[in-house]
Amino acid sequence: MQLINIGYGNMLSASKVVTIVSPDAAPVKRLVQTARDRFMLIDASCGRKTKSVIVMESGHIVLSAISPETLAHRVSGTDLSEEEEEDEQ
Repeated sequence: MQLINIGYGNMLSASKVVTIVSPDAAPVKRLVQTARDRFMLIDASCGRKTKSVIVMESGHIVLSAISPETLAHRVSGTDLSEEEEEDEQ
């Protein structure tokens, strides 16, 4: 099982991730609100601005303060350098 760091010490199983999207679009905002109403939302942004929304196989929605591009690199195994990561946080 490969775990990916989604920021601030939080990890997810890479094999359970369905998609990683930006939180800006209206349909994504509705998806987040629906998950919140159903108690299926996990906020792993630690109070920071949400930069990505991760949809899991189980239907859970995970919020992260790391950009979708960085998370995609982590899932694919081509992690960004620590310097670029610090700039995002």
